[in-house]
Amino acid sequence: MKLYYADHFVLPLPPGHRFPMEKYSRLRTGLMDSGLFAPEDFCVPEAADDTALGRAHDADYLQRIFTGALDKDAQRRIGFPWSPAMVERSRRSAGATLAACRSALADGCSANLAGGTHHAGRDFGSGYCVFNDAAVATLAMRAEGRARRVAIVDCDVHQGDGTAHILGGDPDTWTLSLHGAKNFPFRKMRSRRDVALADGTGDAEYLSLLARELSDIFTHFMPDLVIYLAGADPHEGDRLGRLALTHDGLGQRDQLVLESCRRHGVPVAITMAGGYGHDIADTVAIHTQTILTAARLFRSS
Repeated sequence: MKLYYADHFVLPLPPGHRFPMEKYSRLRTGLMDSGLFAPEDFCVPEAADDTALGRAHDADYLQRIFTGALDKDAQRRIGFPWSPAMVERSRRSAGATLAACRSALADGCSANLAGGTHHAGRDFGSGYCVFNDAAVATLAMRAEGRARRVAIVDCDVHQGDGTAHILGGDPDTWTLSLHGAKNFPFRKMRSRRDVALADGTGDAEYLSLLARELSDIFTHFMPDLVIYLAGADPHEGDRLGRLALTHDGLGQRDQLVLESCRRHGVPVAITMAGGYGHDIADTVAIHTQTILTAARLFRSS
């Protein structure tokens, strides 16, 4: 099971910035120390090139990102200050999901130890997302002839508005978003399936709704590939989440998604998506649990 990482491509942030950049290096360190992975399982991805990015994003938007020509409102919407390092980090993160999709199609399961940048739309970035890695990867797999029908199972607590903006009307992509109804973004876009959850939704209701949606995907669509956004932010201890899933409940969520893919013989590429715990250790533990669950399931299949 290949794990792609880009945490050493540092995105410079000002002191006090609330994005938890540290979680990525801590996740990789914890997985390396788990004893379940060999050094060669950890791979540095190639950067997503202009062709791959251009399938999902408008040329004018990309040019403004590449050259630093974003205006203040566009930078504020993304939430990161522009720098050449931001561009490289964003290319690598998208490249990691591309690589994870290719590896999953070959081996059954793979993961990007970052990614899940689902707020980036065709001509905008938003919510700490510059390029939409799931959309970039979906369109690349199709262009490369590796997979035509792709399901994006988005279990970040925030709606995947950018993914819906790019792929919501694509008949060969099933975009599913389970998210907080009253949470960011406040202007939602239409996915193939949107499941809007009330504040305080807990394990039982969440898992029941997710099971229903997965059944629909594998009954009525049957993808060639699943991209799973395994957000840690539905956790009850998340600063931005507003839901009430427990650590065990999130483990059951991972098990449900990944076991459904394994049982139906559908490759799955995992991305980490959001996580803003009051204690960063909680976020890292949730992401770690996702990868360890995948390793147990797919190494035994």
